[in-house]
Amino acid sequence: MFKVAIRSPGEKPWTRKTEILEFRTFYGVLQEMARELRRRGVTHVVMEASGVYTEPVYHALCELDFTQVVVINPAHAKALRGHKTDATDCARLAELFECGLLHGSFVPSAEQKEVRDLTRYRIKTVQARTSEIQRLGKALESAGIKLGSVASEITGKGATAMIEALIDGERRGAVLADLAIGRMRSAGKLADLSMALAGRFTGHHALLCRLHRDRIAVLDAAVDGLDGRIAGKAARWQREADLLKSVPGFGDVVAQAWLGEIGPAPHRWFASHEKLACWVSLCPGNNISAKKRKHGRTGDAGTYIKPMLVQAAWSAIRVRGRLQARYNRLVRRFGGDKNPGAKKKAITAIAHTLLKIAYQVLKSGTPYQEPGADFYTRRESPAQKQAYLERQLQKLHPGCTITITISPPEAALPPGA
Repeated sequence: MFKVAIRSPGEKPWTRKTEILEFRTFYGVLQEMARELRRRGVTHVVMEASGVYTEPVYHALCELDFTQVVVINPAHAKALRGHKTDATDCARLAELFECGLLHGSFVPSAEQKEVRDLTRYRIKTVQARTSEIQRLGKALESAGIKLGSVASEITGKGATAMIEALIDGERRGAVLADLAIGRMRSAGKLADLSMALAGRFTGHHALLCRLHRDRIAVLDAAVDGLDGRIAGKAARWQREADLLKSVPGFGDVVAQAWLGEIGPAPHRWFASHEKLACWVSLCPGNNISAKKRKHGRTGDAGTYIKPMLVQAAWSAIRVRGRLQARYNRLVRRFGGDKNPGAKKKAITAIAHTLLKIAYQVLKSGTPYQEPGADFYTRRESPAQKQAYLERQLQKLHPGCTITITISPPEAALPPGA
């Protein structure tokens, strides 16, 4: 059951009357509710976002010719504690919307919603696969098999062959280590593998590993199938996907997640990249009281797109360029390489920068052009650079007097000088 408030002009001038109706949530009833509202002359509809429960109501209303159907953030119309009921909530929404105090949230199109559902399900499937791999590692550790201490990952070809041999009954460490391939076949690695694969691997551990391996294979196939379906759904925005992939750190997965969560034309819904960053909650929050600025953390929105942008940021800073230079500068500013918090803050800032770059790339329709690793040094004036170096010398030698003499190069000197 849910409540509907109809706010209409009252009998006297400058007055309003509010009527509260109640409906059930079956889709046929929702369609009848929409027709009843149109019969009563309703033109504008506003409703709170409530997850998947919002969608049937929203689509039932969109089937008819309402002037505007708006979904708003519930936090923008939150009631006082102790004064919240469904009836007062819907009446307050109608009053606030009439006064122009509520703004609609971004609602994706049907095509974009399909891509969004698939990309989100892919994220959940990858997370489930990661959890299963961790369970496999715990089963091996329980048996005293230290494969994860030698191999970089226990799902590689060589590591998988060793686990399958353990399941099939092989217990000799030297024989198992001989299944290694690639760099694991070096002399030091083979000796460590031989010791790491000797443990108390029993039939019960073999059963657990078999179950985990089968589950990982199922999830691998599910991820591959989702990749194909997502690529087919996102093919209509191939031009936008190519533009996004020109941004450092953006591959197929991140570009498809962007198209599903934000869309191919973010400038149509968000007036600036600042508005978009606020919607994704990649910008710092404001927490100022009595002229004191306190810690302002980022919000909790952007549950799916924000981790993707952070993942792209970690990839982007591995390549020599402007983003790597910016990351190094930010880490130094926030506390240095030995401070884990400094790296987290810096990588969040790089994710914010990637969001701004992607926004401008899609808005302008031109691929990203790398400005180079010396972008920030070229932007600094010689006077700023000199002042910075002088401050560094003052830190090394407090109280010293620094005299700078600039001599012209020898090639510029007159003959005989």
